[in-house]
Amino acid sequence: MKAVGVIVEYNPFHNGHAYHVQSAKEASGADVVVAVMSGNFLQRGEPALVSKWYRTKMALLNGVDVVIELPYQFAVQKAETFANGAVSILDAVGCHSLCFGSESGDILSFKKTIKFIERNQQQLDDNIQKNIKTGVSYPKALSLSYQEMSSGEEFVNLAKPNNILGYHYIKSLLEQNSHIEPLTVQRKNADYHDEHFATETIASATSIRKALFSNNEDHPSIEQYVPETTYQLLKDYQFDFGGFHRWENYWPLLQFRLIQSSPNELREIYEVEEGLEHRLKGAAITSISFQDFMQQVKTKRYTWTRLQRICVHILTNSKKDEMKTGLEKASYLRLLGMTQKGKEYLNKQKSHVSLPLVSKLSAFKQPVIMHDIKASQIYSLGLGSASAARLSQLEYKQPPIYIK
Repeated sequence: MKAVGVIVEYNPFHNGHAYHVQSAKEASGADVVVAVMSGNFLQRGEPALVSKWYRTKMALLNGVDVVIELPYQFAVQKAETFANGAVSILDAVGCHSLCFGSESGDILSFKKTIKFIERNQQQLDDNIQKNIKTGVSYPKALSLSYQEMSSGEEFVNLAKPNNILGYHYIKSLLEQNSHIEPLTVQRKNADYHDEHFATETIASATSIRKALFSNNEDHPSIEQYVPETTYQLLKDYQFDFGGFHRWENYWPLLQFRLIQSSPNELREIYEVEEGLEHRLKGAAITSISFQDFMQQVKTKRYTWTRLQRICVHILTNSKKDEMKTGLEKASYLRLLGMTQKGKEYLNKQKSHVSLPLVSKLSAFKQPVIMHDIKASQIYSLGLGSASAARLSQLEYKQPPIYIK
């Protein structure tokens, strides 16, 4: 059996994701789709709309056959580290190919870009440092430096978020000497950050979340932009747990952590650098909401996304010495769910899988998985106390979801 891998967050699973899954199978000729999916906190430093278990079920009901969790240590990270962890998981589980969505849609342009940067790495690094000194963020400095060097040639536009991830996926495949073949499909209609519905059936996850949180009764329904199963699972989650997760739910917890912690304690948190701890503490005292707090601390140098990731690490008390080791490759596979076909694939691959396959937490003793457990327990606190208790218990009680 051939497997194609996809690297996802499904926040939530929508029609564009369904198109990607189907396109991945067609482009690769694969029998099964293996998804590496972020857990309860995401790459851009946000809590997932609904828990990883509900998002796993959305995926399995819409064409994905195996869902494996991307550990917290890789999930809440810059693109390079995020890609390293996800690619190593797909490699360990025996995928023949990796298919990602991109604004480019042309795999040859990705390969051409990687070769160009490899040949000109020193000049690129020098240009990045030059641009950083002007006060811009690292992603902006990278984009500017790359544009200065590419001189209009047909390379991938690294200012686009999915192109950036795709670039790092392929780079990770090369660095890990993986035999996985990279494939890409062009994103349809909606851009990653679109806040408004672009077409009658395709919308970005950002616009879908915005609609769900809107208090405006005239706001368009999301029903036509997501599979029927997703729509029902979102309704179920809202009924079962009383609402959805967003940063404002966690603001009192984050504010407490910031005010209660000393500058020295905050300095130990992963990614807190250059005296940022003082700026964070100061803003925590005067801010009335997470949005207000972020507006106060954001600078040209510190992007909204980077600051959100730092806030997640503060919330989970993730320290530098814990997070900086083992970032090249994942060390375990946390199975979240599978279909019948996915189960058959895993059974056939069992003797070839190069990492421990975790389906029951009590049977796995590596301390590194405590990052995931702690993150899930803190994630559950974003709901009312009764819902939080039930959601927290799922981390230990919920077996991998099985769809026959």
